[in-house]
Amino acid sequence: MTLCPCSSGRDFAACCGPILDGAQAPTAEALMRARYCAFTSGNMAFLDRTLAVESHDDYDREELLETIQNAKPLGLEVRHTEGGGENDSTGMVEFIARLKVHGEPLLHHEKAVFRKEDGNWIYVDGEVGPKGPPRHVEKVGRNDPCPCGSGKKYKKCCGA
Repeated sequence: MTLCPCSSGRDFAACCGPILDGAQAPTAEALMRARYCAFTSGNMAFLDRTLAVESHDDYDREELLETIQNAKPLGLEVRHTEGGGENDSTGMVEFIARLKVHGEPLLHHEKAVFRKEDGNWIYVDGEVGPKGPPRHVEKVGRNDPCPCGSGKKYKKCCGA
């Protein structure tokens, strides 16, 4: 058994292997995982074939090939998906690909957008380095009631 490079914990032959060999990806996440595997193996034909036509203008094949040649894949983490199921026509997969490029660690964090065309999922576009909504932090003064609910002043409780 050979574990799939996409970090699913499944056997390659039961995970991304069939998709790379031409089977339809059932979900946007499955295609994204297969594209990661194609990246790790330098399968440029698969990456080209699963890219939306309108995205070809921004696609620098030579730059991607150079990155592939200089990168050592370290794993993939799927953070979140929206849509992209078997009955959906669009989907988003947020993921982090861990790589080592020229010996330096690199995290590629992306929200990738996919679309289903003629039953096949394709990669449309992605937002690299997405930012979440700003966090709202409430400042607690020393003499304010402690936010833990103890009834004590903050300075005598959690702020001590």
